Amino acid sequence: MPQFQSKINPQSKQFSQNHTAMINLIEKTEILIQRAKDTSDKKRSRFEERGQLTPSNRLTALLDPNSEFIELYNMANYLVDDPNPQTSIPGGNIITGIGFVSGVRCLIMVDDSGISAGAITGKTVDKALGCIDVAMKQKLPFIHLVESAGVNLLNYTVDLWAQGGGIYYGKAKLSAAGIPVIAVLHGLSTAGGAYQPGMSDYVVGVKNNGMAALAGPALLKAATGEDTDKEELGGSQMHSVITGLVEYLADDDSHALEITRNLVSRLNWKTRCNFPKRKNFREPAYSINEIPGIVPEDFMRGYDIKEVIARITDNSDFMEIKPKYGLTMICLQAEIEGYSVGILGNNGPIDTNGATKAAHFIQLCDQADMPLIFLNNVTGYMVGKKYEQDGMIKHGAKMIQAVSNARVPKITLYIGASFGAGNYGMCGYAYKPDFLFSWPNAKIGVMGGKQAASTMRTVMTASAKRKGQEIDDEKMHEQEKQIIKLYDEQSDIFYVSGRVLDQGIIDPRDTRKVLAFVLKTCLEAKIRILKPNSFGIARM
Repeated sequence: MPQFQSKINPQSKQFSQNHTAMINLIEKTEILIQRAKDTSDKKRSRFEERGQLTPSNRLTALLDPNSEFIELYNMANYLVDDPNPQTSIPGGNIITGIGFVSGVRCLIMVDDSGISAGAITGKTVDKALGCIDVAMKQKLPFIHLVESAGVNLLNYTVDLWAQGGGIYYGKAKLSAAGIPVIAVLHGLSTAGGAYQPGMSDYVVGVKNNGMAALAGPALLKAATGEDTDKEELGGSQMHSVITGLVEYLADDDSHALEITRNLVSRLNWKTRCNFPKRKNFREPAYSINEIPGIVPEDFMRGYDIKEVIARITDNSDFMEIKPKYGLTMICLQAEIEGYSVGILGNNGPIDTNGATKAAHFIQLCDQADMPLIFLNNVTGYMVGKKYEQDGMIKHGAKMIQAVSNARVPKITLYIGASFGAGNYGMCGYAYKPDFLFSWPNAKIGVMGGKQAASTMRTVMTASAKRKGQEIDDEKMHEQEKQIIKLYDEQSDIFYVSGRVLDQGIIDPRDTRKVLAFVLKTCLEAKIRILKPNSFGIARM
């Protein structure tokens, strides 16, 4: 097929305006991520006094040098526990992602004990459960670097406690499925946290600092009057000699991570996955660094989604299906780093023909065992008498049926608006895509703020007329402002991502790299053979 011919002019005023707006949002993302790192790093001296590595340094020491690492849920808890955008810290007090340990692709979770002693928030639980789900679906060994004060008792909620049990449930299910669960006991792990090593197949404990006990010394003293020290009560050395909870005793953090890397190399994991050879490929003909200049700041302003696709696909070469039919729904086949994919994107709201085309395309990709990528930039399904009579509900439902039941890997990106049922048809959060990331300009919700306000004005005006009441324009205007504020605030992707409704915000210029990484993750999972057992590992 002939290479796509871009119509973008990087020298234009519009490109410059778009670029500036997107770069500002990228910088906001980077500042927030750095805020979490800086907050944790303030406790560096405390870690050093105890002879420990910081949580971020533990992660670095665990990962293969110069290997890829894709962080997951980087905005978790932002604007949740602390609604102030100037002080709210994203991340949920844990660092999570997929990376390589001794050449093995693993799901890694690091308790960030430099932030509130690693205390668990509501979104920490959601983030951890999301990571367990990814590990299960993608068949990834699960490594947890443990050091957490557990639940902050001052911020206790019953739903946090109830949902938190799902972490142990999930680890038990991973083990039973044949997916190794490894815990490294770096520091304090009490109460529910004590079950983090208890629910693991392998436990590496650090002398002097590692500790696991259902009740710490202070709680034990308060409850029973018994005096003891943390080492005698639940120290790693005690557990390695007396209880058998710890399989491998390490001298310090570095030694513990060396043991973990050695352990992973001996899991016989790589021999159970005969990964297919990918095609030779060329880089895109157009620079991915141009993407910030392509996408308008205002999601209501249209652009050709194929301009984005041309900057993430091999050689900017793709084959579009039904290019003259359902014009606002773009469906095409392409390659990303040599792997075949089906890509769906939006050049406007989805009409009846577009929904039908998308449903057909999804079925064809499922038939061909071809992963699907959904590039969300859609304000919804078309509304109006014509579209209702043309069967918008019926045809929209076809698309939702297809995306719900497709058996191939599904990867979703929010790259602009994703509103209403358009979000459903384009494999939004509720449709359980294998991976779901967002660009920092994205907007998500039932509809935009102005649309919601206009709808409510129409409804309230009609209601007032039916009742013979006068319309208070001042009151109506004030209510409109409140509605716009409510909807726009909740549709902002930083608000959405903070509530763990995606797997994090990425730089648009990293899109090809991220897509290639998660594609390989999904494809590896499809062919990996597991050795399940009945109940997971039963400890001594």
